[in-house]
Amino acid sequence: MKRCPKCRRDYRDETLLYCLDDGSALLDGPSTRDVPTEVLADRPADSEKPTKIFEPEQVEKKASLSRRTILIAILLAIAAAAGVAGYLYFRGPNRPIDSIAVMPFLNESESPDIEYLSDGMTETLIGSLSQIPNLSIKARSSVFRYKGKETNAQTIGRELAVQAILTGRVVQRGQDLTLYVELVEAQSENSLWKQTYNKTMTNLVSLQNEIARDVAESLKLKLSGPVQQKLTKNSTIDPEAYQLYLKGRFHTLKNTRQDLLKAVPYLEQATDIDPNYALAYVGLADAYRGLALSGHMRPIEYFPKAKAAAIKAVEIDASSAEAHSMLGWIVFWYDWDWAEAERHCKKALELDPNNGEAHLFYAHVLSVSGRPDEAIAEARRAREAEPLNLRTSAIEAQFLIHAGKPAEALKLLEKAIELDPNYWFAYQFAASAYIEMGMYDEAAAAARKGIELYSINSRSAAFLCYALAKAGKRSEALAALEELLKPSAGYFASPYNIALAYNGLGESDQSLKWLERGIEQRDPRMTSIVTERKWKNLRDDPQFKALIRKMGFPE
Repeated sequence: MKRCPKCRRDYRDETLLYCLDDGSALLDGPSTRDVPTEVLADRPADSEKPTKIFEPEQVEKKASLSRRTILIAILLAIAAAAGVAGYLYFRGPNRPIDSIAVMPFLNESESPDIEYLSDGMTETLIGSLSQIPNLSIKARSSVFRYKGKETNAQTIGRELAVQAILTGRVVQRGQDLTLYVELVEAQSENSLWKQTYNKTMTNLVSLQNEIARDVAESLKLKLSGPVQQKLTKNSTIDPEAYQLYLKGRFHTLKNTRQDLLKAVPYLEQATDIDPNYALAYVGLADAYRGLALSGHMRPIEYFPKAKAAAIKAVEIDASSAEAHSMLGWIVFWYDWDWAEAERHCKKALELDPNNGEAHLFYAHVLSVSGRPDEAIAEARRAREAEPLNLRTSAIEAQFLIHAGKPAEALKLLEKAIELDPNYWFAYQFAASAYIEMGMYDEAAAAARKGIELYSINSRSAAFLCYALAKAGKRSEALAALEELLKPSAGYFASPYNIALAYNGLGESDQSLKWLERGIEQRDPRMTSIVTERKWKNLRDDPQFKALIRKMGFPE
């Protein structure tokens, strides 16, 4: 119990410090600790005098100290709260930042011809920041799905599972270049760092290094000497060669016949200006590979050119994961040298463990090596590295189909089609999955959709013929085969796909004949011969076994 020394009011609440009536500092009342207030009120006047514990000076001193203590405590609490709030505001709730999405830089120049520059600077910065250990940088294939779309940072952060978003705006007028860069915390959408760079086009290469270094510093990252060297490593110091490379990559990534043919001279000029430009040779190999692999040109004509460029890239820079991955891909698709392909694949992953393309490549190697579960796991790693890469999802579905899991594959393909209803590659593998499930009408519908979206898609045409034949619609199947056999000017008709169509019709002799042509013409689709379940009826055929041996596969 406490008592006021002036008005002598007693209080049972031990936490009170001051009298509610006159504000005097309360004193402990030991003589009245266990006596109810009502009893004290009835006592004689003599007994109402409190026992003196402190003299008046001491009472005032104690009151003063109590007020000061309370004030200090309140100020400390306010300061602590402000500190916490400031930390959460400026640093976000999940610091330190270990995951970033570099969004496609906006081209705010007056000419759309500068689009190659904004796209290329984005891709280069992604490549540079990917060299930093323990910092997850989303791949180009994932972030470029947001290009041209109004999407807020919170949505991007949630969909890509990143903590921060790096955005940029590019303005070029003549030889003057201005770049506005900002790092935003995804959850709160607070700006963490921003910078404006004013350079000339002759400083373009050094500008990329400066941005990468500044971003790393803004994240308070402590980088070792070797990592700093990787971060600012220049594949070329020639600004003209660099711009030509960016133009070549811009067209290569569009992956149309017209754009791939435009890309080649840009990349060849880049290597002419700087013969030691390893990344330009990788880009050149990729453009040639695209022409040979997508049904645009004859593989036997373009794959050797792709291989020569990839070999040159590895010779110039043996530490380039991109160079090893590209050479491995070409050896896989064209040389059918499975051991050499795996060697380059493992080297690429050793140099860059987070390279989604290398993981996908390794999945192909594992698949044809008769290790389907490992192939699926590796494809899944590629998808985790690039969650919005629809091509990766479609190819993972292919491995699931080859492993006898078509229903699971369809679920994955449905998600891809939800993201892009016009993605023809997903419809192609959906047709294959439906065939394995005996759902031939659904397979034919999916195949037709794939052909509608990509008219030179001979694999979808083969699946259409196969599904119609298995559904007992032979006349329709023969009509589909006739369309498949029609020569398309300048395009390569895959012997493998034609053989697959004949096999659906039950014409084994024709099927085997076309497979022989596939070997002669080095058709890259022949790599599926050991994994595609639609060849099961020919597995015991001596001629089919001989084809398997010719390609270097064990029987």
